Amino acid sequence: MRTTFIAKTAEIERKWYVVDAEGQTLGRLASQVAAVLRGKNKPIYTPNLDTGDYVIIVNAEKIKVTGNKLNDKLYRRHSDYVGGFKETTLKELLEKKPTEALKHAVKGMLPKNALGKNMYKKLFVYAGPEHKHEAQKPETLEIKY
Repeated sequence: MRTTFIAKTAEIERKWYVVDAEGQTLGRLASQVAAVLRGKNKPIYTPNLDTGDYVIIVNAEKIKVTGNKLNDKLYRRHSDYVGGFKETTLKELLEKKPTEALKHAVKGMLPKNALGKNMYKKLFVYAGPEHKHEAQKPETLEIKY
């Protein structure tokens, strides 16, 4: 009788990847990065374990979007106080906090539970080309779509 392979926490080897977001489309990049954070690019992927790798995204301020999303896409939040509803367009968000749009997109593609929170902690986004993770010797990850 054959048994299904289930990864164990001690068997998981995590790598560090660096992704250049310059000229990439926001949603397509986010979906590929979310798959790497979940570990879906590995043969040992197990849905109930965090088998993913660490991902560093540089040049987040240079991402693209298609269509008229810069003006039409809205990010909404509420402070739980009366009149505390706020809306921000993607254009305003990229001017003020260029990393937040990419973080928000990737977080939305991860599981909505404790496992997803642990996966999200392995994401590092930087607006410019520099990052502080050279000691981990990250490999370049080519995003394909």
